[in-house]
Amino acid sequence: MFDAIFAPRALLDELGDRAWLQAMLDSERALARAEAAAGVIPAAAADAIAAACRADSFDCDLIAHQGRGSGNPAEPLVRALRSAVGGEAADYVHYGATSQDIVDTAAMLVSRRALELVLEDVARVTAACAALAENHRATPMVARTLLQQALPTMFGSKAATWLVGVLEARRLTIDARDRLAVQLGGAAGTLAALGEHGPEVVRRMASDLALEEPVLPWHTSRVRMAALGSALATLAGALGKIALDVVLMAQTEVGELSEPAGEGRGGSSTLAHKRNPVGSTLALACARKAQASAALLTGSLVQEHERAAGAWQAEWDGIAGALAGAGGGANHMAEVLDGLVVHPERMRANLGATRGLIMSERLVFALAGRMGREGAHALVREASARTGERGTTLRDELAADERMPLGASELDAAFVPETYVGAADVFIDRALDLYRRS
Repeated sequence: MFDAIFAPRALLDELGDRAWLQAMLDSERALARAEAAAGVIPAAAADAIAAACRADSFDCDLIAHQGRGSGNPAEPLVRALRSAVGGEAADYVHYGATSQDIVDTAAMLVSRRALELVLEDVARVTAACAALAENHRATPMVARTLLQQALPTMFGSKAATWLVGVLEARRLTIDARDRLAVQLGGAAGTLAALGEHGPEVVRRMASDLALEEPVLPWHTSRVRMAALGSALATLAGALGKIALDVVLMAQTEVGELSEPAGEGRGGSSTLAHKRNPVGSTLALACARKAQASAALLTGSLVQEHERAAGAWQAEWDGIAGALAGAGGGANHMAEVLDGLVVHPERMRANLGATRGLIMSERLVFALAGRMGREGAHALVREASARTGERGTTLRDELAADERMPLGASELDAAFVPETYVGAADVFIDRALDLYRRS
């Protein structure tokens, strides 16, 4: 019930029991083919094993329950596969391998297949961010620091910040994906059972599965898993940053953004008038879930000798959870950003909420050349205090101050928000250039 709320069905299917089962069978099939090609087992045996490696032929639930006895699902699967293959070929099932070889390789396959879907939604997110950055490069709004109004900016600049964050996290994720490697080390990481053929079998198996060939077996060297989990947590966090901005900007009192409308979307079970930012809310939840799952993976880096007692087993839910969290966040934010409603009029109205105080930094710099930095700061600080006390505007308070060296036209020009956004346009162009190059 809950899984479907956070992640799309296609992604859940790639992370489900059947997907893991088929990935383990794909690993066994590739192992047999590699061993046959290396002359370790008969080619006919490899063919018989490959023909039997179909998930639909096995009972997922039964294998899972039987796995309680061995502490992993590979052992009962191997027994079931030997029974399905039958005859002399059955003796060559799982030849020279250990359970962790199969489960780890399956984890790599599951991750790669799921990442295809995750990165598709990430591409939708970056495309939407790029469009917002371009289309709203001249839409002024308030920049907020510590949730307080700070200076003017452009909404396009905020969207560009979103874009670059996701692009950087995407790069980390792709790097981790490209390091997904086959696992084959046998009982203690030496492939002793395969003798001199071991390295060749690893190479052929990796090629068959389109996975990286590792330098050596990585049974208790879990950097790949931790790196993938960390990258997914970072990606989910970059998406969560966008989600939090949308939630804050969609608050009733702010009203600068709205999530896309749709039947039943954002509705409340009791308040008929509400339109909750549900997509962003779920993306924020996904970020928390991905980060918690990644903690399992990074926490499993410390392992005993050549086989872990508990740390390896804890990874299984962790990798699926990190993929579901990052993928769910990407899917929700893609939907939100594809139909995001921008309210430029509210952005401009909020720029005037402080009655000009948002331009105080500009006034200090403009006055410093006439009366020194210290004098300028004192003048603007005192005028700002009077603005707050009297409910007037900073412009009027400054104009009425006998120390003011600026003329009326100069003062008016200093209070145009769009002309005090620094290099925002340049930064937007840089973000868009990065997007195009990515």
